[in-house]
Amino acid sequence: MPKLQGFEFWSRTLGGARHVVAPMVDQSELAWRLLSRRHGAQLCYTPMLHAQVFVRDANYRKDNLYCEVCPEDRPLIVQFCANDPEVFVQAALLAQDYCDAVDLNLGCPQMIAKRGHYGAFLQEEWDLLQRMILLAHEKLSVPVTCKIRVFPEIDKTVKYAQMLEKAGCQLLTVHGRTKEQKGPLSGTASWEHIKAVRKAVTIPVFANGNIQCLQDVERCIRDTGVQGVMSAEGNLHNPALFEGRSPAVWELAEEYLDIVRQHPCPLSCVRAHLFKLWHHTLQVHRQLREELAKVKTLEGVAAVSQELKLRCQEDMSRQKEGEKPPGGLPFFHWICQPYFRPGPREGSKENGGARSKRALEEEEVGTDVLSKNKQKKQLRNPHKTFDPSLKPKYAKCDQCGNPKGNRCVFNLCRGCCKKRAFREAADCPGHGLLFKTKLEKSLAWKGARQLS
Repeated sequence: MPKLQGFEFWSRTLGGARHVVAPMVDQSELAWRLLSRRHGAQLCYTPMLHAQVFVRDANYRKDNLYCEVCPEDRPLIVQFCANDPEVFVQAALLAQDYCDAVDLNLGCPQMIAKRGHYGAFLQEEWDLLQRMILLAHEKLSVPVTCKIRVFPEIDKTVKYAQMLEKAGCQLLTVHGRTKEQKGPLSGTASWEHIKAVRKAVTIPVFANGNIQCLQDVERCIRDTGVQGVMSAEGNLHNPALFEGRSPAVWELAEEYLDIVRQHPCPLSCVRAHLFKLWHHTLQVHRQLREELAKVKTLEGVAAVSQELKLRCQEDMSRQKEGEKPPGGLPFFHWICQPYFRPGPREGSKENGGARSKRALEEEEVGTDVLSKNKQKKQLRNPHKTFDPSLKPKYAKCDQCGNPKGNRCVFNLCRGCCKKRAFREAADCPGHGLLFKTKLEKSLAWKGARQLS
């Protein structure tokens, strides 16, 4: 049977899917995909898989794709990150019998992608991307698709999409943010970029970004003309998003835990999902946040989830008629609802630029609320303090400003002391550097040999 392409592939193989669950590292595992499909998702992606590891490690293949055949989990697209055409195709050939298409990740903006040279950090290497997609299009029995981020310029984004289509991409997902828009700097995704791409290509396009509820899905399709809409964070906080429902959190948490018992996955994935589902409730019952972080078994996680349910039911019984949700939330905390990531605070630069994540964390030192990283550190060490006035003061090196050695004869740090001691053939017992002593011993030994 000839390989289907473009709109024929989308309509026949993918069933004209409009509601799509995004590829999410350690989050779009089988159990979560099955939960999402029960609640309106029509197409799911696997988590991003590393092509090179997938090729060389049989256990990695088994854990991430070969674990069991699940007829409910179709249509399914397997996503890889890669930067070598041959490796990408080898991985795709090993996966093609277990999926309906293979996707190349060109959208990951994280530091690990920068270090590994993949994801959004390949978006300037058009020759390499053409070779990767062209080879995969020629060798695979299933279509190759791509997920990209946009450039700041709409024109360049359109040319980028057209290049990928020409190379053999059969379906394109466009995340309407640049690779710099992540974490506290995420901002709003540009549907204008997505709309321009949709008009410029002749293959199906999925939109990604700004999707928190079913109304957003419908508005995105109407405003951009895309064939489908992909959700990541919105889906994690409310897997029933595509049904247009906002059920009680425990309803979906219990259903998810039941699926995990049938289709086991790492406990870290389960815990991460419950942190997302119970996000708003854990802001109210903070002590249970620590309990959820500590438990080591699936039943332990289920017990914490059950306790959260009981706390919510107590809160419901105390709710007064006509009372509105606190904190500007659309619903009370026990209802599945979107999480709106706080934007960058102003005033970090003279011209009012956005602050970095590190700057935002440092600003929190003097407040009552610690950042998540500092909370984790304090959980490991209850005596740890982040008050800068209580930090020990160190004498500084006379040259570079790093802490100096207390016994250094030159009042320098070890690095500067080593350079000076070597240059001057001097000793510094404080740092254990004995260049002068070794030189004298060497000269004495040479003199003794000459006399003999």
